[in-house]
Amino acid sequence: MAKGSQGRKDHSKVKIGAVMVLFAFALVGLWARAGWVQLHEGDILLSKASKQSHAAEFEYGERGRIFDRNGEMLATSVEAKSVFIRPYEIENIDVAADKLSRILNVSRKKVYKRLKSKKRFLWIKRQVTDREATAIANADLKGVRLVSEFSRIYPNGHLAGQTLGFVNIDGKGLEGIEYVYNDRLKPGKAEFVVQRDAKGARLYLDAQGREMDINGLDVRLTIDTHIQHAAEQALAKSISKYDARAGIVLVVDVDSGDILAMANQPFFNPNAVSRSKASQRRLRALTDVYEPGSTMKPFLMAAALEEKVIEPDTLINCENGRWKVARKVIRDTHPEKWLPAHKVLRYSSNIGSAKIGMDLGAGVYHDYLTKLGFGEKTNIGLPGESGGILMPPGKWTSVDLAAISFGQGIGTTALQMARAFLCLANGGVTKELNLVNMPEQERPNNAVQVFSKDTVDKVLSMMKDVVHEDGTGRSARIQGITMAGKTGTAQKAAKGGYGDQYLSSFVALVPADDPELLVITMVDEPQKANYGSMVAAPVCREVTVRTLAYHGKLSETLIAETAEDVPVDALVEQPLTGSVDAHKPQQVTATVPNIKGMPVRRALELLVKKGIVPVLKGEGMTVKDQKPKAGQAWPEDKTSEGTEDVFVLWLS
Repeated sequence: MAKGSQGRKDHSKVKIGAVMVLFAFALVGLWARAGWVQLHEGDILLSKASKQSHAAEFEYGERGRIFDRNGEMLATSVEAKSVFIRPYEIENIDVAADKLSRILNVSRKKVYKRLKSKKRFLWIKRQVTDREATAIANADLKGVRLVSEFSRIYPNGHLAGQTLGFVNIDGKGLEGIEYVYNDRLKPGKAEFVVQRDAKGARLYLDAQGREMDINGLDVRLTIDTHIQHAAEQALAKSISKYDARAGIVLVVDVDSGDILAMANQPFFNPNAVSRSKASQRRLRALTDVYEPGSTMKPFLMAAALEEKVIEPDTLINCENGRWKVARKVIRDTHPEKWLPAHKVLRYSSNIGSAKIGMDLGAGVYHDYLTKLGFGEKTNIGLPGESGGILMPPGKWTSVDLAAISFGQGIGTTALQMARAFLCLANGGVTKELNLVNMPEQERPNNAVQVFSKDTVDKVLSMMKDVVHEDGTGRSARIQGITMAGKTGTAQKAAKGGYGDQYLSSFVALVPADDPELLVITMVDEPQKANYGSMVAAPVCREVTVRTLAYHGKLSETLIAETAEDVPVDALVEQPLTGSVDAHKPQQVTATVPNIKGMPVRRALELLVKKGIVPVLKGEGMTVKDQKPKAGQAWPEDKTSEGTEDVFVLWLS
């Protein structure tokens, strides 16, 4: 046995050597492969790794907001999720198409086609619901991403809808303020890099883009939402009552030229653009051209007075209501023989106006109309504005001169009329209208003294008689408030001449002697009546009353007159921020106080402090009953629109 074991050869060293050689070859091979990968395939593999763990994502800023003059929100944006894909990352197109189609309620064929695309980025569905966004996130589909966008909303619905305009799904302004100030309002877009682990969890996010200010800038208008609401409500009521085609109300602050309200009917809700018609989206105050009718007569009177053609007491032969000019017969609604010039305006005599125009002359009158801005745009800054129609004086026939003298044969927009009456209200000096407070508009000061202060005072006195004497504007009268006004009932042109449709209008300047407020109302094609005194003047009156109430200029006589003549909705039904002069301070209690037996003025002062203007029912100066009752909680909803009256006072 010993001998046999001594004779066996030891091969362990050979085996170890062989293993070492094999490991050496393997190590050399690995080194060679690593070198090859590092030197020749490094960039390719690095790119693949980066695609698996890094992704370029993007973020949109928020579009700038639009406010009214008091900071009330008119347009804003809310965050919404949108679904997009990177087709090259999709692993199973069939599975992805099935899930996306089912979750988003989108055609599978459409989704599948997009998934097969060679593009690096494609939208699947924009601005999805929260439920859809959650389902997409839970589906965990590779190559399918959610991104935050902003959807535009208009909190007040149709309030000033045509003025605001609207945006498309990409947030680009298409009409109105949204269009004009799109470059200011539009947000930026930031791209940044995300690194994720194998499970898709985010590891880090670089700061690029997040530190950028990508939100759009805000715009502030001169519009006051309270006054705009009052104007729209009063206009809608008149249009419904008289079955009219359309209407316009403008409210202008005389001192600044700021447009406080620009109501257009039919209304347009920018939240529902797809369900609207072009006729609803049109901002009629600047696009629609009308023959204004008798509301032009104050400018004729001012020009004739300025040129010394007439004095207020100059007698005019009004031909007993019928006068022929070059085979055209002019008629007056109220036939008279001799009238002084101031009563020509008070009774709105077409014949008297035509004769004054004849004496003034086409060239001279045209010069005054041009200085007032007729025949050219107001340059308010919104698209689609018309310059109106004003023929060169050389083309005026005697019939044209007569017709233009009482507001026919000339085409104007509501904004042009506002600018012209603003001149009268401003002491005879022209003043531009303003719609935007921020950003400040750089507009040259081209003010022109068109009429002397003496002429303006005489015309305003004539217009005051239209309302406060036996003139055509008596229905706009507000007890205790002086108003200079003028009615208009213009026959509308039709094929072959003039038809049976009318534009009813009224212009009010308050107070009459030193105007602070200008209100213009136009009601187009009313069917149940057509006189401006019946159709438009009451609208002007209601808007004026509610505006004065809102600004706290509420006299005892105004309250009494309003309670008697204007029932349920004559006062502002919106919260007030203006104050009311009080002779005695009123304490606001935690619950509704007992207002029974209180004078109407005292009750209103108390309620205004809570942001409430009640609905008045009945007649009288004393509160007989109230709703809510004393001791109940103050109503949370302080408006009455679309709900039951939230606060009612019965008067006796």
